[in-house]
Amino acid sequence: MSGISATATPAIHGRKRLFSVLAGLYLAQAIPSYLFAAALPPIMREAGVPRTAIAYLSLWFLPLLLKFFWAPYVDRVRPFARSHRAGWVIVTQAGVIISILCLIPFGPTNVWAIIGVGMLGSLLISTQDIATDGYAAKHLAPEDRAVGNAIQGGSVAFGVVIGGTLGLVLYSRIGWTGMLLTIAAFCFIPLAAAFAMQEKGPAPTGGQAVDRPSLKAFFRRREVRDVLWVALIYRMSEGLVKAMEGSYLVDAGVPLTQIGYLSGIAATTAGLAGAAIAAVLLQRFGTGWTLGLLGFLRTVCFALFAAHALGFITGIVPIFGAAGFQTLIRYMEIVALYSLFMATASKEQPGTDFTILACAQLIVYFAGSMISGKIADTLGYGTLFGLATLLSFVAVVATIRILNRKRLEVRPDQ
Repeated sequence: MSGISATATPAIHGRKRLFSVLAGLYLAQAIPSYLFAAALPPIMREAGVPRTAIAYLSLWFLPLLLKFFWAPYVDRVRPFARSHRAGWVIVTQAGVIISILCLIPFGPTNVWAIIGVGMLGSLLISTQDIATDGYAAKHLAPEDRAVGNAIQGGSVAFGVVIGGTLGLVLYSRIGWTGMLLTIAAFCFIPLAAAFAMQEKGPAPTGGQAVDRPSLKAFFRRREVRDVLWVALIYRMSEGLVKAMEGSYLVDAGVPLTQIGYLSGIAATTAGLAGAAIAAVLLQRFGTGWTLGLLGFLRTVCFALFAAHALGFITGIVPIFGAAGFQTLIRYMEIVALYSLFMATASKEQPGTDFTILACAQLIVYFAGSMISGKIADTLGYGTLFGLATLLSFVAVVATIRILNRKRLEVRPDQ
């Protein structure tokens, strides 16, 4: 018994250490991400920046969508001899902090300067994300993947509060400079997680070319190509609804204060609760069952939007409830999908494999977002939400068939 206890105790401490490190690493990304995405646009608008100019801030998302191009280099190159992914986190986080400080002299009205600095920050954050996801995929045990991705969801939720909500509060209280200095100071705290990362020594020299991380190595593996199809189809309907959700709620008569609560504090609550629930479902039932259930519930939510837009149901309570529940489902889907992506990623290039799959589902999501407004303007909300409902149902059926056929499950016994 004493031998078992002596062996188990370090393992338990190792898991807790890994979970703590991952929480800090994902928080390091989330704080500056939501400063740029959630705090700066309304601050700029209040300062008198035109809506057309603020729309250009969407350029910040380009590195997030295209990071798979340089993911193999992050897997391959060590910034420091004995610090691979930790080295990338340290370098990029230092650059992010400098980027935030560089915004101070420009003020909230210099649009192109903010876009330029934001693009640099987004590039650094995206690169850091490759390193962090690669570290998580490589070090999380199969039974801990769901917990690890739940930790990611919780860290993102706290990042929304610190970078987004707190950023807005600080701006209203102490102004532009004080807000940026404070958020930059917060970005130093999760940087400690990089120094706590445990990695092996320097990579051996003289490795075979086939072992070099690359996009070709990803597509040579049939199992990841199957999961790539899941990444491309599972969320193809969500961008259609999410992009127009706020506009539709306004047109449906939902007060702006309630919409703000839904997208702010309620989203944070949904992020924490959804991540925890998804982790439990994955551990008990596996990926296929969890994604099937969540996809079915998502389809019901979209059907409620369509029914409301077409006048089959009335009142703001059903549609407000559907919007809130769909937020919860979206956070749960991310945990389930990312657990699947981690299970598929190879040990040789975990950052590359995971990043390609994550970018695939994001590209499809944003493609739907881009065409949603045109569909709504041309054919109406009812057609838009009806199309999303149909696509969601088809995606769920196709995903279940792919996972069942290939037995691509993530269970505790794997």
